Amino acid sequence: MTDSWMTMKNVLILGATGQIAKWVIDALAARNDTKLTLLLRDPKRISGGEPANAKLAIGDVLDKDFLKHVMPGHDIVYANLTGEDLDVQARTVIAMMRASGVKRLVFFLSLGIYDEVPGEFGKWNNTAIGEALAPFRRAADAIEASGLDYTILRPAWLTDEDEVDYELTERHESFKGTVVSRKSVADLIVKIIDSPTFHVGASLGVNKPDTGGDKPYFM
Repeated sequence: MTDSWMTMKNVLILGATGQIAKWVIDALAARNDTKLTLLLRDPKRISGGEPANAKLAIGDVLDKDFLKHVMPGHDIVYANLTGEDLDVQARTVIAMMRASGVKRLVFFLSLGIYDEVPGEFGKWNNTAIGEALAPFRRAADAIEASGLDYTILRPAWLTDEDEVDYELTERHESFKGTVVSRKSVADLIVKIIDSPTFHVGASLGVNKPDTGGDKPYFM
């Protein structure tokens, strides 16, 4: 894989109505060199304000026939998914990417899946969301074993601040900070879309610098 894409980039966004996905879509909306496919499950969530460089795909990522139809021709898949069956969703996405010859995957998960959050914040985070993290960890394990050119993102607790301010930690490093803005995470995703070799094979913690503490400021 090289740092230069073909003239037109084709990006498939799974879970396109998610809040971070919306920031990503806004950032890519005016680009003449980018085509977006926005996959969403509920047609009632179509806003009518989708950008001119986007097309909609209405369906479920667990529908293998649907996903196998949608997947071909894309250069990168950004998955903004969640749920108790997230690991099943991840395995389905992986299988259909393999079947379609699509290699580049960016997958949004959660902090805490590797027990990497230290100190009092780690204890608080585990109490708050620890029981819900099992499918997120299983999804990470499946992605890491997939053979795809993946990047996993593990953001801190998310805010709606209109700012881009973040730092990264690697797979085996202790997590830093307690919060990060959705706009910051979207900025990182757009950078990866722009430069496909950026952070290949990485599982990245994402946080706003200097936000250490026992818990997020808004809790």
